[in-house]
Amino acid sequence: EVVYQQTQRWLAAGVFEAIVQDLRVLLRLAEGRRAQPSAAIFDSRTLQSSPESGGRAGYDGAKRRKGSKVHVAVDTLGHLLALHVTPADEQDRAQMTELAQAVQQATQQNVELAYVDAGYTGERARQDAQAQGIHLEVVKLPQVRKGFVLLPRRWVVERSFGWVARFRRLARDYERLPQTLAGLHFLAFAILLLSRFVNLMSQCA
Repeated sequence: EVVYQQTQRWLAAGVFEAIVQDLRVLLRLAEGRRAQPSAAIFDSRTLQSSPESGGRAGYDGAKRRKGSKVHVAVDTLGHLLALHVTPADEQDRAQMTELAQAVQQATQQNVELAYVDAGYTGERARQDAQAQGIHLEVVKLPQVRKGFVLLPRRWVVERSFGWVARFRRLARDYERLPQTLAGLHFLAFAILLLSRFVNLMSQCA
């Protein structure tokens, strides 16, 4: 109970978000990259609601699922930059301003390009991104395709979704508050990035 309460306090204070941002910078430098990315990938994942979260759930017609939508931005290594949570019936393109602002705040206004899917098409999304200094590049599916297609750049964020899906608490939306769901995503990435950082340090020792 004490551990749970302390974790809740850290989630509310944004402790895990700060840890993720610091680890992201260290891992990028270790990869020979610049500390802050100039490109990002935006996407969203829909989580099935539970009795705790059902009161704020929406219906995602594309996924045929009632729940919450987690709007995510990652760098080209798949490391989390920013996210926020909405009901699942909210359109991706309508979240552009909030997500782009959070990305630029996390990267010191360094992101210039964002790769997105068709859910972010439209003049409004493009203008909202440009207002934050970001150019949107829509990566579309090929017109002729058979089976699974690995999309350039877009596969990075799908891999990031796969990472967090391993955390059982994030398999569905079990949280009463959307802020808690968002914070748990940062906690998951803090664990993932810390593990990579420790492995990197052990290899260099």
